[in-house]
Amino acid sequence: MFWVVAGSVLSGVLVDGLTGRRFSRELWLGMVAPLAVVSLTWILTVRVYKANPARITSLMVGAFAGKLVFFGAYVVVAVAVLGLQPVPFAISLTGYFIALHLIEALLLKRLFV
Repeated sequence: MFWVVAGSVLSGVLVDGLTGRRFSRELWLGMVAPLAVVSLTWILTVRVYKANPARITSLMVGAFAGKLVFFGAYVVVAVAVLGLQPVPFAISLTGYFIALHLIEALLLKRLFV
């Protein structure tokens, strides 16, 4: 998981530099939630898999439901309360969400082999 965090932070630094730091808050807050969620989900998945692999499906279903609620609330708070610019925030959040969940899927595939 270290490489996932390091890669996310490095990409954030690069994009932040390329955009002249105009959208720093949007970029970093768009990254931090998907990174935290994927990291937590991965840690729980590995623990559950080692203890009882048959429980993975129920964990993933519960995690999916929790992610729906969390990300819905997160977007509302980020835009309505924190006043982030919606388009740069949405681009960052969507990009990191997709990339990090793809990495999580690849890690799951490797775990199950």
